[in-house]
Amino acid sequence: MHNRLVRTGSLTTLGVAIVALVAWNAPEPRAAAAAPRAAVTAPATASAAPVASYAPVVDRVMPAVVTVRVEKRASAVPTSGQVPDDDLLRRFFGPQMRIPRQPRGIERGLGSGVIVSQDGYILTNNHVVDGADEVKVELPDRHSYTAKVVGTDAPSDLAVIKINANDLPTLPLGDSDAVKVGDVVLAVGNPLGVGETVTSGIISAKGRTTSSGDAYEDFLQTDAAINHGNSGGALVNTNGQLIGINSQILSPSDGNIGLGFAIPSNMAKSVMEQLIKNGTVHRAKLGVTIQRITPDLAQSLGLASANGALVSNVESGSPADRAGLRQGDVITQFNGKPVTDNNQLRNSVAGTAPGSAVTLEYLRDGRTETAHVTLGELAMKKDRASRGSERGGDGKFGLSVQPFTSDMADELGVPRSTQGVVVAGVDPAGRAADAGIQEGDVIEKVNGRPVKTGDELKAALDRAGSKPALLLVNRKGTDIFLTLRAD
Repeated sequence: MHNRLVRTGSLTTLGVAIVALVAWNAPEPRAAAAAPRAAVTAPATASAAPVASYAPVVDRVMPAVVTVRVEKRASAVPTSGQVPDDDLLRRFFGPQMRIPRQPRGIERGLGSGVIVSQDGYILTNNHVVDGADEVKVELPDRHSYTAKVVGTDAPSDLAVIKINANDLPTLPLGDSDAVKVGDVVLAVGNPLGVGETVTSGIISAKGRTTSSGDAYEDFLQTDAAINHGNSGGALVNTNGQLIGINSQILSPSDGNIGLGFAIPSNMAKSVMEQLIKNGTVHRAKLGVTIQRITPDLAQSLGLASANGALVSNVESGSPADRAGLRQGDVITQFNGKPVTDNNQLRNSVAGTAPGSAVTLEYLRDGRTETAHVTLGELAMKKDRASRGSERGGDGKFGLSVQPFTSDMADELGVPRSTQGVVVAGVDPAGRAADAGIQEGDVIEKVNGRPVKTGDELKAALDRAGSKPALLLVNRKGTDIFLTLRAD
C-alpha cells in the first residue's frame, strides 16, 4: 500500500497529489474551520504539570479560529462536437469569432485560518487560496466577510488574507524553536466541515520534510488528529501559544493515521511579516548546491559524523564563489549555529535577509575554515498568473492583469521602456479571449488613455460603457489595436 501526502485544504476538483495538503476538497460547499493565530511573540515552553482538562486553553484559542471558503470558476470546455482548435477558427473567421462552450461550473474549497492581528490579517496555507476567485471568511460567531488575498508564498505554502474588521481576537505567537519532541499540543480546525474541533497529541518529530525541489520545509510532526479541512489551522501548545500552521498529512487512505505536519511558527512569522509589508517574500542566496551527508559519504570524506551540508557545486560569480567556497567543502556552521543537514542550511539561508553579512564554518581536507559572506538575493520564479494579478473589469471580461515592470521586458519580448499592464490570464470563454487578447500581451492604452494598473484598466473599460473599447496592445514588441466589448 502506498502512502500519500495529503494537503488538507484544496479546491473540490483538484485531485490528491503525492503530497496531500490539509484543506478539504468538499463535495458540497460545506465549511472547514480555521485556527487562531498570534501577533505577539511569547515563549513556547509547555507546562510539564499534568492537567485534567485543556478547556481553559481551548477557550482562549477557539475565538481566533476561522473558516476559509474559496470559490474558483472552472475552466470552460468546448461543447460536444466542437473543434477545439480556437486559434485555427479565429484565423479564418477573425478575432470576433466566439467559440461555443459549455457553461462553467464553480469549484469550491474549504480550509482554516488564524487571525494574526486585531485589524483583520489572517494567516493560512497557500494551497487553500491558490487560484481562488473569491475568498470568504467565517468567524466562530458566524459573522462572514469577503477576504482579500494580501500575498501568497508557494515555497513555504503560506498565505495572508485580510478582512475588514477590528478588535478581533488573536493568539500569542510561540517560539517553535523551543518546542521539544514529546510536548503536548492541540490541533484546531474544522475537519471535514463538521464544525470547530480540537484534537490533542504530542510533537512526534521536528525538522521533517515531505517533498523536494523549491519547497522550504521544516515541519513539526504531530500525532494530533488532522484531516481534510484543517489546512491553515492552528497547532498550539498547552499555554495557548501558536507554534505551527497545520498543512499536510501522510496517509495511505487520505485520512488521519497520526502523521500530521505543521509549518513552524517561526518560519510562518517571517513569511507573514514580509507578505503583509511587501506582498511577496524575498530570500537570500548563497549560490551553492548542497546535499545531505550519508554515513557512507561521511566515511568516504573522513568525517567524524554525518552532520553538515556537502557542497556539490558552487555557482560561478555567486556570493559563495566570491567567498572562496569549493566543491567538496562541508559547511558545518551558519552564523554560529551548527548545521545538521542540507535542509536546515537551506532554510537558514532563505530565512536571512538578502544583503546580510554572515559567517560560515566549513571543513576542507580535514581542516576547519571560516568564510565571511555577503548573501545575494534569490531570484523569484516568474508566474504571471499568480495571485499577484488583478482582475480587469471585475472579471466580466475574463481577464487578469498585473503592472508591467522593466524586468519582465526580456521575457515578454517588449522594450524596457514599455508602460502598461501585463495580461496574466485569459478565460478561454470570456470576452477578452473573443477579442483576441492573449496572455503576455501588454495593454498600454484604452481609448487613448494610458493604463498602468488593474484599477486604471477597469476604470477605462467602465468609461467605454456599451461601446467597444479601443485597446493599444504591445505583443512581443509589435503594437496592435484590439477592440473589447462589455457585452
